[in-house]
Amino acid sequence: MAPGLDQEWCDQQEQGAHSSPVLGTGEVTSQVLCPALAPQFRKDIETLEHVQRRQQGWSENGFIHVWNLKTHRVDSALDGHGRKSVYCVETMGGKDRLLSQGRDQRICLWDLAEGRTSVTDSVFTEHVGFCRCSLLQVAQGRWLMAMAARSLEEVQILELPSKTSVCTLKPEVGAKLGMPMCLKLWQLNCSSQPVLLAGYEDGSVVLWNVSMGKVLSKLNCHQEPVMSLDFDSEKAKGISGSSEKVLSIWSLNEQQNLQVYKTHELVNAGISDITIRPDKKILATAGWDHRIRIFGWKKLKPLAVLDYHTATVHCVSFSDHSNPQERLLAAGSKDQRISVWSIYAQT
Repeated sequence: MAPGLDQEWCDQQEQGAHSSPVLGTGEVTSQVLCPALAPQFRKDIETLEHVQRRQQGWSENGFIHVWNLKTHRVDSALDGHGRKSVYCVETMGGKDRLLSQGRDQRICLWDLAEGRTSVTDSVFTEHVGFCRCSLLQVAQGRWLMAMAARSLEEVQILELPSKTSVCTLKPEVGAKLGMPMCLKLWQLNCSSQPVLLAGYEDGSVVLWNVSMGKVLSKLNCHQEPVMSLDFDSEKAKGISGSSEKVLSIWSLNEQQNLQVYKTHELVNAGISDITIRPDKKILATAGWDHRIRIFGWKKLKPLAVLDYHTATVHCVSFSDHSNPQERLLAAGSKDQRISVWSIYAQT
């Protein structure tokens, strides 16, 4: 059992019990219809990001709603993508600095300090797919950003905030990887070289050396496109999901070769999103079967099925509160709702 989870609740989940939408450990602490006060904005929730007691919700109509988790009200609505779907958001070193990515082929930078609600800068991607960009802080105030490029099989690395091009990662001729579907920039420590994990349309996961612009390792994980992946740099272990009924867990050895570690068969096919909790104890998956599943990360032991949504769950996100008792899990669904869960033991 993953430490921090309520024992009785986990036992109930492993016996097949499902959580109901009421306040309590392992259950929905709140739910919001996006947004509650503006029915004309009720669209699919594409992606979420937690910042302390605020939560950002992105929807099909291009608005970014900053929710107050205490009042369950929208603090502000940001409009920077020309009413096109917003499908990615990242925080940049604090609660007020954000990055968003939309179907208008733009990545927007925001500074919400002092009540500001306008875009401070933007990058035109020319990419027409749904591959979310990935951010990595490499120094104080300096970031690397990986994003799918105009050429369908390529990934471009930019430095922010200068928007300087670092490199373009191009597969070898004849590789036939297809489009990049998901990206994860990471580095072992501040002195190590940044690397990129990319999941592709052909079902493979590729490890790139960003500095050299070359492939370090390639692993065929799935028969279908890789929809989402996450990586634990401390354990050198990652996980990926696709439209199949299988989660693939893979490891990275000292020679920087990716290897299949194990697979886990799901009850129903289709994974939209995977995220490992910051403390590396558990992970959550967003399912096409309307369910959120919680696993222990060490052995991938199923711990819970959170059965609340009535349509595909698009995204899951853990908060990063310093107090474990305040940490939450949020999920966004095609049913136009954001569910917020507490899965820590209460004291």
